[in-house]
Amino acid sequence: MSENARYRDSRIRLAAFRWLDEQTNIQGDVLPWSLLANGLVIEGRRVPLVSQQGIFKPAVLDAMPLSLRTSAKGPYDDHFGPDGTLRYAYRGRDPGHHQNVWVRNAMREQAPLVYFHAVVPGKYLAVWPVYVVGDDPALLTFSVLADERNLPKIGPGSEQADYSPEAEYRRRYATREVLQRLHQTGFRERVLAAYREQCALCRLRHRELLEAAHIIGDKEEGGEPNVRNGVSLCKLHHAAFDKYFLAIRPDYTVEVKSAILDERDGPMLRFGLQGLHNQGIWTPRSVSQKPGRDLLERRYERFLKAS
Repeated sequence: MSENARYRDSRIRLAAFRWLDEQTNIQGDVLPWSLLANGLVIEGRRVPLVSQQGIFKPAVLDAMPLSLRTSAKGPYDDHFGPDGTLRYAYRGRDPGHHQNVWVRNAMREQAPLVYFHAVVPGKYLAVWPVYVVGDDPALLTFSVLADERNLPKIGPGSEQADYSPEAEYRRRYATREVLQRLHQTGFRERVLAAYREQCALCRLRHRELLEAAHIIGDKEEGGEPNVRNGVSLCKLHHAAFDKYFLAIRPDYTVEVKSAILDERDGPMLRFGLQGLHNQGIWTPRSVSQKPGRDLLERRYERFLKAS
């Protein structure tokens, strides 16, 4: 690739990264398909960031993709390998397929890409920059590592491949953080979707103020990141739940700590906490998505000891 072509390619990637930074600052880490497919305008041309193909190269780029995408229920087996890298599956089974060649070009040039991972259908966690660091034709996979979220330098001669031990260590650490973000974000999105994006206690519907509360902590036995181990709560009620100011009994009824019931304060205490005592929570319609009664029982026993 000529210096001029490399400079133009870098400029386009930098514009896409800046746009993603703006969008995640506004909307959070999870971005909808419609926004990504519409993309941004670069040099007077509309540039989408995704398409129906997982390996996506917009028309403004010559020989390397802009993004890699994993769908929620896609046909390819993308996963994190035991070495900590993301194993991204080839397009089809032909190593010479032109989309696989694009990815190989990006590996050779060490071009920064965007990785989109579907946490629920139609919603994607965006990770950038990521770099293709390995190619395994026998397993039909590429190895991908994330890097720190800083904007790559652009300009003739500035895109030099970094194969130093320091770069590999930094990228492996960043990729472990990405895996943790995927678990946390996926859990939140699945729980909020099951509860129709409302607090199970107060019915608040502003998703910016909603969180997925674990019934049993994710580092404990039985603390799986599935919907039955979660409850959609607003920030206030999540904090109150975590600090045992209140509990959800196995019959899906709220119990407020007796000391809190005895307090006298302002309207927030009266209506935000005390008024929930002995009230039923809102639960998903699907039995498989309702809070696990066995998990609530374990949690309620802790609440009684804390009270």
